[in-house]
Amino acid sequence: MRHTPRYLMTDPLEVARLIRGNPWATFVSHTSTGLVASHYPALLLDDEDGIVIASHFGRPDEQLHELGRHEVLVIIQGPHDYVSPSLYAPGELVPTWNHVTAHLYGTPEILSEEENYAMLARLTDHFESGTPHGRSLSEDEAGTRRAAKGTVGLRMRVDRFDARAKLSQNKPPEIRESITARFTETNPALAAEMRRWQA
Repeated sequence: MRHTPRYLMTDPLEVARLIRGNPWATFVSHTSTGLVASHYPALLLDDEDGIVIASHFGRPDEQLHELGRHEVLVIIQGPHDYVSPSLYAPGELVPTWNHVTAHLYGTPEILSEEENYAMLARLTDHFESGTPHGRSLSEDEAGTRRAAKGTVGLRMRVDRFDARAKLSQNKPPEIRESITARFTETNPALAAEMRRWQA
């Protein structure tokens, strides 16, 4: 990402919050045959020290990524949107894009079959927890264990990250408020991030 000091996110707790709230991730690998990208959920493991995520790949994606053999890039994309210069002072004509984004780097650890099933159960329980009449893999353990064989689980400790919260910090307070007000109507999640970073 472009290095702009005013937009840097250096607090691991802020990066963890971003992952927690935006779990659909892009996994990018630089393999022996070139770049490969896939999209899977990333669950923040809150009971670990540092930033650690768990996920799973559907077979044969783990082979395409040469998973576990090298560092991967995991992209977490938070709220984002186009910022029209019509929200700026007269005469300012250059648009931009506000976003909250983190690039996470680490080498995934491949989980055993039993660890993978436990992780899949944890992922399912996590995402089902807010669903009325949520389901659990334990309702049909034999069947879900068979389905789990089509996946490969991973755990990845984030060795380093590069994160940005680009939220119109370079604009005067009245312009930032105007942009935030517009997003309150059209993109409430982005407006909420702008308010957090203005505080």
